[in-house]
Amino acid sequence: MKKLLTISAIAGALFAAGVADANAGSRSGSITGPRGTTTFSGSRSCAGGVCSSQGSVTGPYGGTISHQGSSTCSGGTCSGSGVVTGPRGGTVSYTRTISR
Repeated sequence: MKKLLTISAIAGALFAAGVADANAGSRSGSITGPRGTTTFSGSRSCAGGVCSSQGSVTGPYGGTISHQGSSTCSGGTCSGSGVVTGPRGGTVSYTRTISR
């Protein structure tokens, strides 16, 4: 259960990073905790009204979660879709719509 919650939290963080920051660019870094170091990286680019993002997080035991997605915004409504891939190759696809 803890592993599932951790994976969900990381996937949620990747999703939130894609939604919250409409600026293009890239980020990377690491976090060290009592069980080891977790590294992360991601990038976002926008062209023609469509923004694409991708990112990954690798935990202290080598498992990687990755995300690829895209979004568009118009008239106060943003919509998008993407795929999150887990450390064993399983995928979760999603779509979302956010209105102000």
